[in-house]
Amino acid sequence: MTVPDPRELLDLALEAARKGGALAARGQHGISVLDVKSSPTDVVTEMDRATEEMIRDVLLSARPDDAILGEEGGAAQGRSQVRWVVDPIDGTVNYLYGRAEWAVSVAAEVDGEVVAGVVEVPVLGRTYTAVRGEGAYRNGEPISVADPVDLSMALVATGFGYAAERRRKQAQVLGALLPKIRDIRRGGSAAIDLCTVAEGSVNAYYEQGVHPWDWGAGALIAEEAGARVAGLRGTPPNNAMLVAAPPGLFEPLHDLLVSLEADRDA
Repeated sequence: MTVPDPRELLDLALEAARKGGALAARGQHGISVLDVKSSPTDVVTEMDRATEEMIRDVLLSARPDDAILGEEGGAAQGRSQVRWVVDPIDGTVNYLYGRAEWAVSVAAEVDGEVVAGVVEVPVLGRTYTAVRGEGAYRNGEPISVADPVDLSMALVATGFGYAAERRRKQAQVLGALLPKIRDIRRGGSAAIDLCTVAEGSVNAYYEQGVHPWDWGAGALIAEEAGARVAGLRGTPPNNAMLVAAPPGLFEPLHDLLVSLEADRDA
């Protein structure tokens, strides 16, 4: 079986993300809440589902044998080596309130490894892209992480879950972390947060409760820009924790989060 060219997969991801982003941007005003997921604050709009449908159509029209994992449409099995991981609107609450900080995320996996990814931020006019081993880009220009700083000088992005109990625990961690860093930023989109690490506009990012469609493209973009992206204690990114930061900052932030998790659970 011929191994797909990651650059060709990137081109298709870019087409799908841009078409999905244009559709979502046109429909942002006048949208209605279609459903809720894990809690009343975890919303799905009609545009989430319409955007994912468009993205699936673009991908499967070009590559009908591929698998797709989408936030709204679930998993569709395929017969090739490729699986697409799609978040049609990452930052749905921002989207619902007419804010600009939401993104379309499309990642391509080959045999389980992400090899190409796009994070499209339509309202802000930003397109972040990466192919594994070839660097990270914003609007076609190379980007890289900020130089490592001491943890006490780090601007750290994070996000919060939807369930009340998870938010309570996250607030405990944040309260203990905040005195030890420069400041916190909460943007509302995991995909964009990872890209801000990649471009150096924040020093680091951590979050609990994220899913493969949240980090699929963004994690590759951050890695290709020079960040280390992982879970705690040597695990890959997972629902329990994702941490992204340049080497030299990743380690002290990781160790602090491990200690805070232990204190919280004690």
